Amino acid sequence: MNDKQSHLTAQIRQSNEHQVLEQAAEILSKRHFGGDAFTSAEDTVQFLSIKLGNEQREVFAVMCLDSQHRLIEYRNMFFGTVNCAAVYPREIVKTIIETNAAAIIISHNHPSGVPEPSQADIQITERIKNAISLIDVPLLDHIIVGETCVSMAQRGLI
Repeated sequence: MNDKQSHLTAQIRQSNEHQVLEQAAEILSKRHFGGDAFTSAEDTVQFLSIKLGNEQREVFAVMCLDSQHRLIEYRNMFFGTVNCAAVYPREIVKTIIETNAAAIIISHNHPSGVPEPSQADIQITERIKNAISLIDVPLLDHIIVGETCVSMAQRGLI
């Protein structure tokens, strides 16, 4: 097999893996949409690991939840580079209003694989929390996805 064929085979394999992961995320999403609530960090981490775990650049996402913490919509909102993404609380507020969410969980990945919250992660979490508190929507958690996941709520950072 030559280099071109090897590269094509690797691309096909990666595409197939991505499709399988998207199907798994869809199954989890359907389980929690109008059904089971996202009431534990473990369920949320599993869902977000599938959605964000293989991203090559930083992606910031919002899970819009109803009053029973069931998923209304998952939305990738901001895309960055390998180590940062610009995040705008105003756009998150717009999404909350559009979806009529009663609560949200935010998440982003660290392509480096190290999920430790940076000072910038802590600051943007606080800015988002303050912005959405003006419309009476709680921020339940901020999950950082890397090789493992970190729940900022479980760390007492929310």
